[in-house]
Amino acid sequence: MLGTQILLLLGGLALIVFGADFLVDGASSLARRLGVSEFVIGLTIVGFGTSCPELVVSLTGAFEGNSSIAAGNVIGSNIFNTLMILGLTAVIFPLQVTRSNRRLDIPITLGVTVLFIAVSLTGSLGRLGGALFLTVFAAYIFFCFKTNKADGQEESPENQPGRAASLRNRLPGQILLIALGLAALVFGGRLLVDSACRIARAAGVGDKFIAVTVLAAGTSLPELATGVVAAFKGRSQLALGNILGSNVFNILLILGASALVSPLSLAEISIVDKAALFASAGLLGLWSYTGKRERIDRWEGAVMLALFAAYYLWLFMEIQ
Repeated sequence: MLGTQILLLLGGLALIVFGADFLVDGASSLARRLGVSEFVIGLTIVGFGTSCPELVVSLTGAFEGNSSIAAGNVIGSNIFNTLMILGLTAVIFPLQVTRSNRRLDIPITLGVTVLFIAVSLTGSLGRLGGALFLTVFAAYIFFCFKTNKADGQEESPENQPGRAASLRNRLPGQILLIALGLAALVFGGRLLVDSACRIARAAGVGDKFIAVTVLAAGTSLPELATGVVAAFKGRSQLALGNILGSNVFNILLILGASALVSPLSLAEISIVDKAALFASAGLLGLWSYTGKRERIDRWEGAVMLALFAAYYLWLFMEIQ
């Protein structure tokens, strides 16, 4: 039994790695073809695609009436996305932050995070609140495509090396790369999450802990793989857009849709969870306005990783 779960973990991990590679190649080329920035493609198409595992997990939790799974998965994923994934990505390759990121994209992400924290203080998110979240989400997506254009700094597809070069030069090939990448990421993430949850439940830990740690980390693996691959390929705007988009998708779309299915209780969200969630978005804003304002440096990424480790240490100590 344990051997089977390990094989599923490894198989899921392999699918995630290959899927991220295809997704980054296809998304970068599609951005150039559509005349929008890689950041916008990361924010929307890639952000939505890599958030599919969170959507499945949270909606399943809502249908089953399990608010701890639905809400905990989103909180844990957003913390993991920002502190772990952006932190690790910045350590590997400092992340470029544009003026548009500083003026609009990062403040919007921080505002959505504060909105959710404010709602969580009421102890629940009802259907009316869910409908409001979905309305704000639709306006956000429209705004992204309306205001962001390509910055002209990307390499032309003809000059890019890689095994998928011939596919990247044609629209059908670009769409195929994105579809294959997303499918591999979602299916691989599902394999990994299922096996990890079975192991965690066998160890006797609770639903909230599983949601904030195992499920959150597992469903964020597509973002992790995409961010790391994008960093190595020099596509820092795609990586940043993916994380910001995923975080906004998680709160507005996933929690909004989950609340419409079944009103969510947010009573189990602790003050430490809320503080970590706010710190993750707040640090990103702080780094974009201090130091070398055009990028998030390696030491800043290291601070984010340290905070992530401290939060997870607290989680593990809490269940002892």
